[in-house]
Amino acid sequence: MRCDRYQSFFTADNLMGPNSVRLLDELLEEYPLRFSPEQRVLDLGCGTGLTSMFMAKETGATVYANDLWVKEEENRARFAAWGMADRLIPVHEDATKLRFDRDMFDAMISIDSYHYFAGEEGFFAEKILPYIRPGGTVLIAVPGMKAAYDGQSEALLTPWLGDEAYMFRGPGFWRRVIGAHEEIDEARTWEMKAFDLPWQEWFATGHRFAIGDMAHYDSLIRPYTAFVGIMVRKRR
Repeated sequence: MRCDRYQSFFTADNLMGPNSVRLLDELLEEYPLRFSPEQRVLDLGCGTGLTSMFMAKETGATVYANDLWVKEEENRARFAAWGMADRLIPVHEDATKLRFDRDMFDAMISIDSYHYFAGEEGFFAEKILPYIRPGGTVLIAVPGMKAAYDGQSEALLTPWLGDEAYMFRGPGFWRRVIGAHEEIDEARTWEMKAFDLPWQEWFATGHRFAIGDMAHYDSLIRPYTAFVGIMVRKRR
């Protein structure tokens, strides 16, 4: 896959969980996107901006890299060091209170972050859809539950996730949360193919949080969880 060319970036300084670039690569294999630098993509919950860089390089777009946890100036310095200052625009906004222009973005991506702030019905239509241009595409990947265990995350995953276990839900849940809307042309949720490799690349960083996750991998993570893909296309 294309993300194999970015191996040198898969480090404890850049990754914040299972390899987000590998998840995004699978989404783009399923739903290819090609843009010009004049077209804009929003990366919502970008972390250190690895997915933003990958998106810019692989699709040609200018990417607005938004994160609440990583400071804007930190990402600006990182993007300059990567030689991407002209294509990656760091933003520090709360995802529930975005202040962009309507129809500003040709696409939006959100990898391993959407579940933290968007797990309520109506959120997508109210907080995300207005910023996507007609015909635009939204691609999301979240950690969740295999369909057979949807609704059991708190019972099964609390020893690992504590009071955040409720955030892990299956494809059916996310399809309901996205909902139906007159401006949505198509919406799909599914269990992604990528699983073990994104986790193993996270463990290989040696990050202290990765070590903590590794302790639960065989007993909880691998048996019950999956990455859930979400695709929404806005009506033209």
